[in-house]
Amino acid sequence: MQISYEEFLNRTHFSKQELLAFSYGKLVIDPPEEFSKLPTPPFLMVDRILELEKAGKRGRMIAEKDIQLDEWFFQCHFDGDPVQPGCLGVDAIWQLLGFYCVCNGSKGFGRALGCKEVAFEGQIRPHNKVVRYEIEVRRFTVVQGGEASLIVGNGNVLVDNELIYTVKDAKVGVFTGIAYSDYPNKSKNAVGGIMNRA
Repeated sequence: MQISYEEFLNRTHFSKQELLAFSYGKLVIDPPEEFSKLPTPPFLMVDRILELEKAGKRGRMIAEKDIQLDEWFFQCHFDGDPVQPGCLGVDAIWQLLGFYCVCNGSKGFGRALGCKEVAFEGQIRPHNKVVRYEIEVRRFTVVQGGEASLIVGNGNVLVDNELIYTVKDAKVGVFTGIAYSDYPNKSKNAVGGIMNRA
């Protein structure tokens, strides 16, 4: 399935097939330059977006991921005590906030910028069924003449309808000019470090 960029900007939900296509750069038939992507599996932490609401600088999202018995992280974290790393739930919030920016017309590529507070009050085990992400977008702003955008939101992570993580003031930036599309060649963006956006 492919859709136009205009259709993409007006969507309020996305299926697993559509999110996979977006991750591989195949969903939108006429994307703008510097059109971001979600991580590809196995690091894509979302199977579907059920709701995406935009209201100016605010908004909300609800998304889900189905838990599989043989998830990659259960194989290594830990032998004899399989549990999903809590940081992956936080990363899912960042992934969704970045996707929200792109759905609002942001150009460039996303980077997690931090969060103020994370609380873990539960865990995700191999025989759980569904993880649900509920995100309240507190502020979405386009800056630097459209060359960057910033989003701040609060997220709840639930497993089988029980609240297990809360993430306060998660921040993501979307920036132009930072992609490293010719990996593994050594080129302008091949080396990381502090990002100086003067």
